[in-house]
Order: sequence, then C-alpha cells, then structure tokens
Amino acid sequence: MKLVFMGTPQFAVASLDELMKAGAEIVGVVTAPDKPAGRGQKISESAVKQYAVANGLHVLQPTNLKDPEFLAELRSLQADLQVVVAFRMLPEEVWNMPDKGTINLHASLLPHYRGAAPINWVLINGEKETGATTFFLKHEIDTGNVLFTEKVTLTGHETAGELHDRLMAKGAGLLVKTVKAVESGRYNEHPQALLHTEDTELKIAPKIYKDDCKIDWNQSTIKIYNLIRGLSPVPTAFTDLNGKTFKIYRAEYQETEPGLQPGAFLTDNKTHLKFATQDGFISVTDVQLEGKKRMDIAEFLRGVRL
Repeated sequence: MKLVFMGTPQFAVASLDELMKAGAEIVGVVTAPDKPAGRGQKISESAVKQYAVANGLHVLQPTNLKDPEFLAELRSLQADLQVVVAFRMLPEEVWNMPDKGTINLHASLLPHYRGAAPINWVLINGEKETGATTFFLKHEIDTGNVLFTEKVTLTGHETAGELHDRLMAKGAGLLVKTVKAVESGRYNEHPQALLHTEDTELKIAPKIYKDDCKIDWNQSTIKIYNLIRGLSPVPTAFTDLNGKTFKIYRAEYQETEPGLQPGAFLTDNKTHLKFATQDGFISVTDVQLEGKKRMDIAEFLRGVRL
C-alpha cells in the first residue's frame, strides 16, 4: 500500500518512525509550513518535517489544504491510504481522496475526549484510564467509525508530559496494527454512537486557554492537584505571587483542615511552600516565577524572600 502521512509535532514522529520500521511505503508527508519561533524569530521546521527530510521522504507543506496545486500534487502521489496523527482538520476533498480512505490516531478512548487537548483534560478530570484510538475520518471532527483502541491505566499522579510520551509510544504501535489491518481488509468498524451509552455524559477535550490555567484556590485540593499535573509542562497552571505570575509544574497534596483562607500560603523560606485550598494544602515542588528560570522549590526559596 502507498501511504501519505500527515502530522506536525513530536507526538506524530513516533508513529511515522514505526511505520517506516514496519516497511510501509510512505509516498508523501504533509506537515505544517515553516514558521518563525522563539525570541530570535528563527525559521522553525516541524518535528515531522525534520524526521521526513532526514529519512529522504517527499514533503508537502500547504498553507491552504484546499489549494488546487496542493490537491493536484497530493492526488499525483496515488496513495491508497492516508494516515493522520496530530495534524489539523482536513477538508473532504483531502480525506476522501484515497480509495481506502483516511485514518486518524487520537489520544483518547473515543467517543470520549474528542477535541484538541485530550491528554490534558483526561488528567484535569482525574480519570482512571485513557488510551489511544484509530478511526476513519468523516465530516464531523473525531466522530468516524472506530477501528482499534489501546487502553492505558492511570496512576493519578502522572503529568501531561509523561502521559504524552506513554500514549505517543502506544499510539505508534496501534497505528501500525491498524494500517496492516486495513491493507489486509481484516478489520471491523465500530460506530461511535454504539460505544457511548446515553446514561453517561460525553466528555470533551476543547482547546485550553489562559483562563483555564489559573488556579482557583477555593476549589478542592484534589481538583487543583489534577489541574497542575494536567497542564504540566505546557501550558502550565499558575497563580499570582507577590504580583507576579507563578507557574507550578509539580506539587504534592494534603487533604486536611487548612485553618487558612484559600490561597494563603505557609513557608519556612528554605524547603517548602504550601498554599491553602478549600480542604487542604498544595505543596509546590517545581516552579517558575515570572522573569526567572524553572527550578525546584528549595532553589527558588534560596533566591526569594516571601
């Protein structure tokens, strides 16, 4: 089978690499255009492009997925199947182009957590399990018929970064399994409507904005703890400390009678800093104050007086 791979970030590179190792014929790689990044605004290439170029793959970088020239070039590749991992929403003229269709790898157990940030929201909501899903694309985003799933049990303490890496590896293997099944014709399609019972709420994973990241100390300890790990390392939960933005990457929690107003803090100015919540304390261990580098709490307290 001839494959076209579509993806942009590091998460997608693992899948492309596993497909290459499995001997897949990748006739084209579609990824985001190069763009300026960082303080120096140097032109930056996507992680997928860097991998594709290093491995001699044909790269397409359309700014407009409906551009006639791009569509003509894509069609000329004569792919039997297209594979999408962490890319962007495709128009029908793209996903409907190959004879065998277009499959997508999504980092949740569909139909739950459709949307842009499944890894984050699964942890923010304190779920006990998640996973990866492969499915055929259709008109509505993340709603196509499911092919395969791979479950992952959660500890209740991992960060979004750690879960990202677990699902990146799990998803890559699942994608290879899916491509082989589609090639052989040995697979079943499962409509998502049949995978969701009406008596359970359908959970979603919308894009995360800055307001979603600000800690409300009036909430429960465990809810705040889950927010911190669900946003670490990016986009990162934060609070205000002495009028500056204070990012929290890691923390520990204690459910107890705080005896303080939510948001008030206790510190020995040496080894610990903990904030009162509705029903306990969040003790921060890995932080970054606005204008400073990220550091552990002991190093932070050596350089600042609270």
